[in-house]
Amino acid sequence: MTTTHTARAIPPHALKELRSTDDAGRPAAPFTDTEGGAPLRCCLRRSEPGERIALVSYAPLRRWAAQTHATPGAYDEVGPVFIHAEPCAGRAADGLPFTDAHRTVRRYSARGHILGGRLVEEPDSFDKALREAFDDPAVALVHVRAVEYGCFLYEVRRGSEQGGD
Repeated sequence: MTTTHTARAIPPHALKELRSTDDAGRPAAPFTDTEGGAPLRCCLRRSEPGERIALVSYAPLRRWAAQTHATPGAYDEVGPVFIHAEPCAGRAADGLPFTDAHRTVRRYSARGHILGGRLVEEPDSFDKALREAFDDPAVALVHVRAVEYGCFLYEVRRGSEQGGD
């Protein structure tokens, strides 16, 4: 059985807020990316040299919990993410982005509590890792994170909740 999973970029309404004041209460500080390669969470691609971007603090679980009335408690994390400094066209490609390095798939319950995780070492193992995560009926969503820094890359939700906000 083939399963299709959809990576969810940060929704436009959240991006609008983050471009003003981030989830740690700090104003955004846009800059010109001279090197390129930053993983942009607004459009789920890497930045190009010369683009205006911002590094902001983002609380993905907190924002999801506000929609679902979950209570993540201590699992509510705030971490750094790169976004375009101005609104962009959003997600341009299908598939799972940022699979070019080791990643973790962190599982969360409907309450917003961590249920475990899995290291994904090979790009072709992502679908299997996500399928395994969602085979557990207690898993409501997963976060794909970078191993080297633990940064949030994107969210994948269960079945019918895969669409955008």
